[in-house]
Amino acid sequence: MTRTYDQELAFLEKITPTCWKIKKGFVPNMNVEGVFYVNDFLEKLMFDELRNFTRSGDYGGFLPGMKQIGNVAALPGIVHRSVGLPDVHSGYGFAIGNMAAFDLANPKSVVSPGGVGFDINCGVRLIRTNLTLKDVLPVKEKLTQTLFDHIPVGVGSKGIIPMDAQALEEALEMGMDWSLRQGYVWAEDKEHCEEYGRMLQADPSKVSSRAKKRGLPQLGTLGAGNHYAEIQVVEEDFRQHAATKMGINHLNQIVLMIHCGSRGMGHQVATDALCYGT
Repeated sequence: MTRTYDQELAFLEKITPTCWKIKKGFVPNMNVEGVFYVNDFLEKLMFDELRNFTRSGDYGGFLPGMKQIGNVAALPGIVHRSVGLPDVHSGYGFAIGNMAAFDLANPKSVVSPGGVGFDINCGVRLIRTNLTLKDVLPVKEKLTQTLFDHIPVGVGSKGIIPMDAQALEEALEMGMDWSLRQGYVWAEDKEHCEEYGRMLQADPSKVSSRAKKRGLPQLGTLGAGNHYAEIQVVEEDFRQHAATKMGINHLNQIVLMIHCGSRGMGHQVATDALCYGT
């Protein structure tokens, strides 16, 4: 039987202005306590999730992020606490932003390849520009519409990059070097990517034909769900040295942040690996 919202609150304690503790008993069989870190805005969202959950009678939709943090605290072998980081929100198993560590010496400890969803090879890039806020404000609406017009988004979206099976094989093997050869990036861009944009051990033959078929039309697409392309402005500089290293050197500078998914190919690669593992 689902507890009332007030009954659920009895298991929650605010221990700092930005940190809440989830006491044992919030969900059954918790081995450790949980904590989550939020600002005022995210705190309201987290508690709204819980309130709506109690009103629905534990029926349908996602579990609230707090409940998911509690469920992770019940996993065998977890140590210290189940932690919700400052981007925490309801997910597919773990809460998104949920972190946990497990004792390797404990034979009952779990290894979870899909705690927060197993197709999680997303990419996030921050792209600096030489534009300022005053450059963008007069054309804000036009710029936004242009992004919508030219960036394929959503479930099933198809890219505009010409691809055939051979080109996909080359892209999988060469990584960013393929993009450089096609004229999509500059050589210096590689300096800002892990492994210089290419894993030398990459072997496209390890990717199933089903995964390649799903990925063939999707190169250059953004994805759905929590993926985005945002025009952002630098309002405050907390670490000037680090910001300067990234080319962010003044307030009101415009940057682009892109968070794209691994799309159907990433999902299929993960599915294939899980089937192989079982």
